[in-house]
Amino acid sequence: MAKTADYNLGPHTYGRGWFMLGSSEELGGGAPKTLRYFGQDMVFYRGESGAPHLVGAYCPHMGAHLGKNSTSYIVRDNEQVQGESIRCPFHGWRFGPDGQCDHVPYAKNGFVPQQAKLKTYQVVERAGTVWMWHDPEGLEPIRDLPAMAEWDQEAEGWVRWVIDDFGAMDIHPIELVDNIADYGHMAPVHGASWPESFENIFEGDKVTQRFAFGSRHIRASDEEDVRSLDTWYEGPSFLQSRKEGVFPYYQIVAHTPVDDGRTRLWHMMMVRAGAGGRPATEDEVAYARAFQVTMRDGLAQDLEIWENKAPCFQVLQIPFDGPYGRVRQWYKQFYNPRSMSKMLQEKTDGHVVTLEAPAEAAE
Repeated sequence: MAKTADYNLGPHTYGRGWFMLGSSEELGGGAPKTLRYFGQDMVFYRGESGAPHLVGAYCPHMGAHLGKNSTSYIVRDNEQVQGESIRCPFHGWRFGPDGQCDHVPYAKNGFVPQQAKLKTYQVVERAGTVWMWHDPEGLEPIRDLPAMAEWDQEAEGWVRWVIDDFGAMDIHPIELVDNIADYGHMAPVHGASWPESFENIFEGDKVTQRFAFGSRHIRASDEEDVRSLDTWYEGPSFLQSRKEGVFPYYQIVAHTPVDDGRTRLWHMMMVRAGAGGRPATEDEVAYARAFQVTMRDGLAQDLEIWENKAPCFQVLQIPFDGPYGRVRQWYKQFYNPRSMSKMLQEKTDGHVVTLEAPAEAAE
């Protein structure tokens, strides 16, 4: 299993950015849930308000796991979550959403040790998904999580996504991010045809792929509408795609490190299937769902390659490949101190054309 150090990305084992934790359905109410990401056990719970909280798994008192217990009476009596706080099942110490201990049930005069504090993580719930901010330096987010506004636009014809959870695989995230520059796999893996153009734009912490193409999987009547697609990363951990036109969609492929060299992957896609700015009919919803399955199956084609490939520490690049080296240089900014970000971005900012559009298409 290849690890961050093998790719010479920087001093941090895990990147800086927003990372998906799971679906809102998976992370619903009930008992606190144990998660493992970034090589650490974490506990996710919802306060009585329904607000999501994510904390370190182990109580600072004597090390009990806050999530792995079903027999303590604190758990049996459904007293582990009180308000927005969580209690340790061992001695009942209670911790607020800021991680600070706010109650020790057997201490006199309301005494609580100030050093008793859980590690906490910033969590955002949006569009049926739950995300956390991870920064190895403990700094605040660089940018907001995208709005995913289509989730609340069902009245305008948008069909909400379902979450395709591909689970975890033994691969480093950089091997997935390589795809943003990978023009050469589009035809042999995905059946893309009529290639017209392929380019990448590097702008700070964002990299965009613009690709004009056709696909054997799209209906012939849709050919003119599917010829151009913008796909991008804002940060290290989730790819977004958006297509306008007759049949618009918004797609995310998210990946989060479980351990160094092991990554969990999700796919989701919202489609505007209702014509004329009205809610989608049952038939249109069914078509949108089928379209998501088609796109999910396309990602599964990549997944089969990723799960069975050897680690690629140095691409044997030819002049007709996309800019793999530049993508990997861009990716380093998330594994180095934030103070180095501007310098690292200046090394990669710019525009790379791998396949130039024909003159008549460019006009």
